[in-house]
Amino acid sequence: MAIETVGVIGAGQMGNGIAHVFALAGYDVLMTDISQDALDKALVLIDKNLERQVSREKISEAEKKAAMGRIKTTLQLADLGKTDLVIEAATERETVKQAIFEDLVPHLKPDTILTSNTSSISITRLASRTDRPEKFMGFHFMNPVPVMQLVELIRGIATDQATYDLMHDVVDRLGKTAASAEDFPAFIVNRILMPMINEAVYTLYEGVGSVNSIDQSMKLGANWPMGPLELADFIGLDTCLAIMNVLHEGLADTKYRPCPLLTKYVEAGWLGRKTGRGFYDYRGETPVPTR
Repeated sequence: MAIETVGVIGAGQMGNGIAHVFALAGYDVLMTDISQDALDKALVLIDKNLERQVSREKISEAEKKAAMGRIKTTLQLADLGKTDLVIEAATERETVKQAIFEDLVPHLKPDTILTSNTSSISITRLASRTDRPEKFMGFHFMNPVPVMQLVELIRGIATDQATYDLMHDVVDRLGKTAASAEDFPAFIVNRILMPMINEAVYTLYEGVGSVNSIDQSMKLGANWPMGPLELADFIGLDTCLAIMNVLHEGLADTKYRPCPLLTKYVEAGWLGRKTGRGFYDYRGETPVPTR
């Protein structure tokens, strides 16, 4: 089958980026969220990000206009049933994702492919709650989606080869690079990245270094473009904690134990850039370390 129409569930940080790249690649996109305000904000942000690409001569004004014309929104999850491919990009909580798929499945066409943008949750387990585990797989984009080139393709135990091949072709059409990952907790990128971030938080927690010294050390000493604590704030500390919990619970290894300081920041609601405070305070002109 050919993929022409794409449903995106969630208009947040990841969902709007996914809608952006699919529309730009020529797909008709239908994006849904539980909030009309979130959908409206997503369209404004997509327009802004496309305009940035125009200003940098990455795309033309005509390409931007055509991409915006391909994106439609709806508050009704059932409306996505008519699409060829569905990408779930909701909150990184398994119960939320399962509820979404259970509500959506009765409205799907028989050949619609279901995917999740989850960064850590078992694809096999999510697929088992649907009527089409063979047509279900992980489709994990990196943030920010329009900029980052990698897409992790994760097969559940039941995913068939035809579905995998079709999704690989979709990644190629998006102009991105696919990396195949096995269905184990956090896959490849976050299996490696999150423990590194967690160790940076432990380094702060134990007083080995300050926020500034830790980030500066990794930027200048390991040639990271962004320090690990700055990166954690960009990702969202709640997301970092959720992934560490999946690793800790799924692999039963104490080396994945989330740092208590990370838990404390999340309990405080200091989740990083999206809430104005995390390891840095973003409410002023320039970010200031909070410890």
